[in-house]
Amino acid sequence: MTAPARKAAVPERRFTTVSDMEVEPCYGPADVVDADYATQLGDPGEYPYTRGAYPSMYRGKLWTMRQFAGFGTPEDTNRRFHFLLEQGQMGLSTAFDMPTLMGYDADHPRALGEVGREGVAVSSLDDMEILFAGIRLDQVTTSMTVNCSASILLAMYFALAEKQGVPLERVGGTIQNDMLKEFIAQNEWISPPRPSVRVIVDMIDYCAKHAPRWHPVSISGYHIREAGSTAVQELAFTLADGLAYVQAAVERGLDVDSFAPRLSFFFNVHNDFLEEIAKFRAARRMWARFMRERFGAVNPRSWQLRTHAQTAGCSLTAQQPLNNIARVAIQALAAVLGGTNSLHTNSMDETLALPSEPAVLAALRTQQIIAEETGVINVADPFGGSYAVEALTDRVEREALAYIDKIDAMGGMVAAIEEGFPQREIAEASYHFQRQIDRGEKIMVGVNDYLVDEEQPLELLRIPLDVERRQVERLRAYKAARPAATVETRLRAVRDAAAGDANLMPPIMAAVQAGCTVGEISDVFRAVFGEYRDPAWM
Repeated sequence: MTAPARKAAVPERRFTTVSDMEVEPCYGPADVVDADYATQLGDPGEYPYTRGAYPSMYRGKLWTMRQFAGFGTPEDTNRRFHFLLEQGQMGLSTAFDMPTLMGYDADHPRALGEVGREGVAVSSLDDMEILFAGIRLDQVTTSMTVNCSASILLAMYFALAEKQGVPLERVGGTIQNDMLKEFIAQNEWISPPRPSVRVIVDMIDYCAKHAPRWHPVSISGYHIREAGSTAVQELAFTLADGLAYVQAAVERGLDVDSFAPRLSFFFNVHNDFLEEIAKFRAARRMWARFMRERFGAVNPRSWQLRTHAQTAGCSLTAQQPLNNIARVAIQALAAVLGGTNSLHTNSMDETLALPSEPAVLAALRTQQIIAEETGVINVADPFGGSYAVEALTDRVEREALAYIDKIDAMGGMVAAIEEGFPQREIAEASYHFQRQIDRGEKIMVGVNDYLVDEEQPLELLRIPLDVERRQVERLRAYKAARPAATVETRLRAVRDAAAGDANLMPPIMAAVQAGCTVGEISDVFRAVFGEYRDPAWM
């Protein structure tokens, strides 16, 4: 089918970055004349890590290819896990359904209609065991995208490792557990910011002592960007969240070098190719300096920002969804050239449904083609020294630091969230971007230009209607078989720890081993810490 003729170009369409950062038509020596590259760059693997976290980068080891997966029952997602591992995926990444993310069991009235719809339903240790059936937890690393109920899901994962006979010292992976970005952008919470940070520090402390290969928090800019932020805001607010967690842990009395090497990050990869490369480079440099200069970390591993990345879900379009394959490939290449350590590539059909098996396979193959066929892995930081990329790296860093200075002046990120500062900044950026799309000042191919009259529908993944019924029936049978007195005793221990200052992880571990569920332990948090209400809606 022939597409309609393209409309006349909008005059002065020269600002191509999502952030509207003005770019020059050409860069040269004059644009980097003031840069002290002896201290700002160095070699890959050297402070301040602008050029990469490791000396040989991908010649030594490829980034981890970690496709996000989760839908329906634990059995459904377990089959997808095995499929992806058979196709060459290097690590697992788990998506949970909305009730699990919000701390409700599958049989709770608020879970009605949502069980297994946006991710896998996990309410109990039994569900966790089914989810990882046939997978030894010392032979794979797992990422879990969950926040307000993260302590409970992590306890279940660790309890499963013990059931498999795997010592916690050998369990590797990451749990997102970034509550500050929830208050800023994603809005999945149980309790207010300050007790939420307390629980995160409990997890940092516990993992540093018992699970040294586990990353207890993945400080996430991904959802900040998905909410409509610019690249600069994503970087600034993400690092400010990280600074808040480090500050809270240090104030608890933890030695910064005892936990900082296990902090990880999670960034979005959007459409502006050069800006995204610059963002990753600036992020490493900024974090290294913060850790060494602000917190006095002496272990070089504490200075290194290691990050997962995911291509931009908000850039995908329901119109002409095959175009999303090209978007994802370009974004993934930017992440690799920016030096990411781990990567998820979105599937072309994700604006319409959870990814189908053919779509997720194409997304994984995109990473494998970049790794095996393009040659970009042969040179660390191949854009290093580019006038444009170096100038943009400096610019992104400078503007992000200005935001962090404002947040510091407010008393840190928790205080800034309580004032609504990052929320307002993101809302304004999102509104501005949408206005540009509506006026045709920015082009989204297939959305406001390059249109077609009719599109061929995709074959989508459908979640059977009986998923919820089966999951609820299993959960009720599980609850009925538990020793009720032991369950109550273990929940009381969690309540006592929450009301005091003891680390919450040991009583939560004991609770899930006794059969306590995600919803029951989350209800303890609601009772002790209270429920958060967004000030914007009060």
